Amino acid sequence: MANRHTILLMQPSQNRASRTFMDYDSISQSMDGICGLYERKLKEINPTILNITYDIADLYNFIDGFTDLSALVYDHSIHAFLPYDRQWIKQRMFQHLKKLALR
Repeated sequence: MANRHTILLMQPSQNRASRTFMDYDSISQSMDGICGLYERKLKEINPTILNITYDIADLYNFIDGFTDLSALVYDHSIHAFLPYDRQWIKQRMFQHLKKLALR
């Protein structure tokens, strides 16, 4: 399941014009993409802090802050994208970070 084309659909604010998407080669890369978005936001808010740390609860709050966030993951067996919601993204994020922590 890790190496499946994934498209993140995002709407950061109530403004419909804020809708955008990010395209990744795998679910794992899409999780890294969300972390990257959060880390860039933290650096923007705290430009003088060199080492910014956060925990999973902070990341979940960031994810919950989106007006809309979902994922489309390609399923080779049916040759189509399957939709997943914010809760699935949070579960995958937990699994992804847990795997990284065990390395």
